[in-house]
Order: sequence, then C-alpha cells, then structure tokens
Amino acid sequence: MTPAVWDDPTVDWTAFDLAVIRSCWDYVPRREEFVRWARRVERLANPAAVIEWNTDKRYLRNLEERGIPIVPTTWVEPGDAWEPPPEGESVIKPAVSISSRDTGRYRAAEPEHRRLAHEHVRRLQEEGRTVMVQPYLPGVEDEGETSLVYFGGVFSHAVRRSAALDGPDRGARLPHDASPGVELRRPTAAQRNLAERALAAAPGGAEALLYARVDLVPNAAGNPLLIELELTEPMLFLAQWPEAAEKFAEVIASRAAATG
Repeated sequence: MTPAVWDDPTVDWTAFDLAVIRSCWDYVPRREEFVRWARRVERLANPAAVIEWNTDKRYLRNLEERGIPIVPTTWVEPGDAWEPPPEGESVIKPAVSISSRDTGRYRAAEPEHRRLAHEHVRRLQEEGRTVMVQPYLPGVEDEGETSLVYFGGVFSHAVRRSAALDGPDRGARLPHDASPGVELRRPTAAQRNLAERALAAAPGGAEALLYARVDLVPNAAGNPLLIELELTEPMLFLAQWPEAAEKFAEVIASRAAATG
C-alpha cells in the first residue's frame, strides 16, 4: 500500500493497480478540481462517475425521484427567496459539504435562531452554493443514526451513532475521526432493504462500489429514511468491527487483481 495525495502533481497514478480514495478532506472548496482529477485516474475506487455524483448532495433528489425515501428536503438555490419554517427544528447545510461543515440546527420558536438561520442561508447563497433545509427528526435523539457499511456490495456491519448536531452553525466541523456514542448495531430488515435499494440506484449499481456507507434516520413512525449515501470518503468504523478491516483488504486486493 502506498499513500498518495490526490493533488500531488508528482504522483504517477498509472503506476497503481488500484487507487482507493480514503481521506480527501480538502476537496469541498475545490470540488470541480477534485472531480477532474478523479476522471483522470483510470483505476479508481470508487470510480469517477460515482465520485462526481456523490460529492454533491443533490444526488438525494435523484434518489427520491427513483422512489428512495429521504429526509424531506427543501432545496434553496442562489437567488431563491427563503424564510425559516414557522415551527419545529431545522437543519441547514450546503449541498457540497463534509463532516458537518457549514451545518447548523435551528429552533423556530427562538427569534435569535430564526435570525441566525436566515443569515446562514443567505451566506451560503452569496457564496453561490445550493442550500438544503431539512427538519430535525426527533427520533434521532433516541434511536440515533444507523450507518450500514458495505464492501463490494456486500453488507459488512452497522453502527449506531448518537446525535451530534446541537446548535447553529459556528464555523466549525466535526473531526473526520469523531465518533460520538458509536456502538455496533444489528440493522432491521427494513433498514437493510432501504440501504440496498439506495446502493442499487447509485451509478453503476452496488457492484460498481468498492465501499459504501448508508446513513439512515427514523421518521415519526419509526420507518427508516436515507439521510446520506456516503461513497466518497466515509468513515467505515473499522475500529468498532475489527474483522471488517480484513474484509475490506480482501475486497481491495480482489478488485486490484481484476483491474490490474
């Protein structure tokens, strides 16, 4: 295994049987450059078409059109008029982001939160970014977020993650290795079914994916909704399930042999 930085001009990507994206936390403000790089790497996992699709969260709109239940989302484009919802709690985030960067949680009942929510959306719009506004689902407080991890399209393990977002955007982000309240979880049949439907709807289908993480949250009725389909740089929670590291290595070796 040879570590390499994606934007290092001295790296000869043709020298590798397979390049596996794992830690590319600087791509968000340079997404177009990152996508161009991915297109140039012939043997890349996950492949460039997946990376281009997955690094803009508007892919969720595409999945919803294909019948995948997602967290209800209002899409606010630059120039759109927007006012905070009249009640409840909302999460505001940009369509291109990572690790809760530029993401905040707002309570409609608090005037200061309403002001901050409006300023948050306006700031993202002024930067030319698409904004996502979603309801904060109360079930996350009790059930948490369920993340299902797949290698080569095959389920490996799942974890429960506690709620981590607790207030307005303050210009910070969660560390990429943050894992608040993480524990192994046995997913329900409904969660497995939704995760596999979502993977099948990704470009090339589940078989094109070396690795994937499917993040689900419960709606008011307790049914799972897709909140993220992480196919670019996900934490895979290998520390929580050590056998998974060996599975992942085997899938990498198999894919490298097939493409080399």
